[in-house]
Amino acid sequence: MERRTIGAGALEVGAVGLGCMPMSWAYTGSRQRGDASLRTVHAALDAAGAAGRGVTLLDTADMYGPFTNELLIGRVLKERRAEAFVSTKCGLLVGEQHIVANGRPGYVKRACDASLRRLQTDTIDLYQLHRPDPEVPIEETWGAMAELVAAGKVRALGLCAMGARSHRRAAPGRPGPGLYDGTVRQLERIQQVFPVTAVEAELSVWSPEALDTLLPWCAARGVGVLAAMPLGNGFLTGTLTPGQGFEPDDLRARHPRFTAEMMAANQSLVVGLRRVAERHGATPAQAALAWVLAQGPHVVPIPGAKRERWAVENAGAAAVRLTEADLAEIAALPAALGSWD
Repeated sequence: MERRTIGAGALEVGAVGLGCMPMSWAYTGSRQRGDASLRTVHAALDAAGAAGRGVTLLDTADMYGPFTNELLIGRVLKERRAEAFVSTKCGLLVGEQHIVANGRPGYVKRACDASLRRLQTDTIDLYQLHRPDPEVPIEETWGAMAELVAAGKVRALGLCAMGARSHRRAAPGRPGPGLYDGTVRQLERIQQVFPVTAVEAELSVWSPEALDTLLPWCAARGVGVLAAMPLGNGFLTGTLTPGQGFEPDDLRARHPRFTAEMMAANQSLVVGLRRVAERHGATPAQAALAWVLAQGPHVVPIPGAKRERWAVENAGAAAVRLTEADLAEIAALPAALGSWD
């Protein structure tokens, strides 16, 4: 199986990970089925062994559900812990109508113990801070997480970067601050407390902003990058139709790039990926993931999947080798538009 290493500690993972969030959080609730999700995780791990490539990294968080996603992954880990690299997160509390950050050291340690119980494991391979708490110095939160490593409960630490879509674009001709400048400053601070093994950030053909400063910073320091939403919340798979609509509990129902107008305007991205994919006997989703993999040996895409066939298809992206001509063609595609453009 093709493997990649993340962090100075050279932790090994498969070329493509599995984002488990859609199985119990943020996407269409009526399509979330526990048994189907279990089969999906097993299929992803099976692809790693059977096809000689694929998934070992399972990415979850205590807030997904909340808690139900970790419980789901725990049922798989009870049988197949040795085959999986487990990443989970702390630092966000979910209420009925709100989400708040909690980076207090005591809470972080309790959250870790709770995650270990739900995941049915003794050690978390990568423990990530989902969001810094604005009321707690990030060094204090990170120090508590470092104590978890010393206690043997966690192998390595990571930070989730703020998504690029939380920022508005600068006016034409007036460049704004780098979208990940704030994250880089946080990384510089916590790196002085305990080594950062990985950073999770949005990265895809339609959201390439992390390429500007975040990926170079990580590459220069041996820090891995977990590429979140590498399929553009499903848009880059080519399976979504403009104007199809989404259920009210689906995050895409309120997403500025999933209005009928914007989905139609951005079809050129899917058309371009499909053209590249056909030359390799691949799907648009596999071409999109291969583009992410081509951004560096320290980059691991973690596409979400709720069904077995999607997990297996995503794992197959590791076998797609884009040429320089392919990459140039993708780079020349129009930038994705949103409702603010």
